[in-house]
Amino acid sequence: MDNEVTPITGLDELDKHLDSLLEDPNLELIPKLFDDVELQLTDANIPPLIPRFLPRLTTLLKQYTQDPTVIVSLTVKLLRPVPFSDVFQLASPDELVQALNSPSPAANLLAMAVLHKAATSPEDVAILCNLPHLLSAFIHRWLAAPQVEVAQKGGKVLGDLLDIDCSLPPPPPPPRPTSAIQITNPPPQLTARTRPGQGVLWRLLLSDNSTTSLYPLLLGLISGHHPSTSGDAHQLSLAQGRVLRLLPRLAALDFAAVTRSDVAHPVPAHFTNVNGNGINGDSNSNSSSSSGNNTATEDDEIVPPAIPNPPRHGEGLLQYAALRMVQKSDPLMHLSLVDFFEALVSLLRVAPCRTATEAGAGASGTEVVETLRVVLAEAMAGDQMLREALLSLPDRTVEEEAEDLKRWLGDLLPGEMSNHAATSDDTLPPRQKNIDPKKQKKDMMQYMATAAS
Repeated sequence: MDNEVTPITGLDELDKHLDSLLEDPNLELIPKLFDDVELQLTDANIPPLIPRFLPRLTTLLKQYTQDPTVIVSLTVKLLRPVPFSDVFQLASPDELVQALNSPSPAANLLAMAVLHKAATSPEDVAILCNLPHLLSAFIHRWLAAPQVEVAQKGGKVLGDLLDIDCSLPPPPPPPRPTSAIQITNPPPQLTARTRPGQGVLWRLLLSDNSTTSLYPLLLGLISGHHPSTSGDAHQLSLAQGRVLRLLPRLAALDFAAVTRSDVAHPVPAHFTNVNGNGINGDSNSNSSSSSGNNTATEDDEIVPPAIPNPPRHGEGLLQYAALRMVQKSDPLMHLSLVDFFEALVSLLRVAPCRTATEAGAGASGTEVVETLRVVLAEAMAGDQMLREALLSLPDRTVEEEAEDLKRWLGDLLPGEMSNHAATSDDTLPPRQKNIDPKKQKKDMMQYMATAAS
């Protein structure tokens, strides 16, 4: 009896409807037939349905011109048990690129769900890295999509892929909880990998020494030198925010990889100002509007966003994003930057890299502290909001972690914590008032999460 599978109703009706849609994709789709079947699917009853429905669903998606959300939802559910090594029998890499380039969020999410399957083993990630054009389309869609759900899925997929691909040994499992507090608030699980990865995707994403490197694309999108962000200040801010949200997790996985770089001098051509497009990284691209009347009219020429300076030789993505990427004159981006620093120092307090000292194991604990000191000192110079946010962080976290966090900040900000009196609620910046410590920890756990959304 335990092996019996509950019958699924509506399969025959869906069968006939799929055949009709394949014969004439212009027929009106009946969403209820798809929804009724999807709601009955379980891990036990999906496998026999894969050969029956999945090939036709993928074929239909290639020719269906209306909103494919209902079709995609059922397809993603049926794909769940299909291993990454088999997915290209259902959709070629070029078809996945087409789905990523589609204006349809549902098509984007389907392609990302397929790529997410590679986050099960280092070998699967290595296979994916042999398809740089597919990865390029994925990175572009993650940063250039206007839809929040596509961006969230892209960040989750990329973070999980980099976790499995990380070449450092995984940290030992946390000790068993021995107290009620530990049971209620277990230590975070920072990684899903159980063995070192190959580091192929890390090198593709953060290295600039090959023709297949994704680093110029990534930097171009978040610096405003890519067509998808060069003339759209809003999309540029979205792309920057997405990178800021992912970076703390990557820093906890491999601090050295995100703080060191082999980008050679001179910097890549798309960071120079010799391409004749009128964009100047450190100059006065907005000078015409900063002098005289600042009120825009219909006849005013749209001024492209000011472009941050390029990375310095030898520094990594983290320094660029933390120190040069964001214009603090944008209040929302300034808040995003403060949130980034809070997440960064909180995660690195519990990250394995703090105690890693063996050769070849990435950054040592000493290097982590020294690098963060330099970055934080530069970031806090003249930024009172950031300074107050970091110094008051122990006052806004759960009680059992406050002292450890205070000591950690004392290491990173020597002299600052000892001189910092307990900040009252009235003197906190507006964004920091009335923060629930439990919610603060819950939000922080989102950076650490490794399970699929």
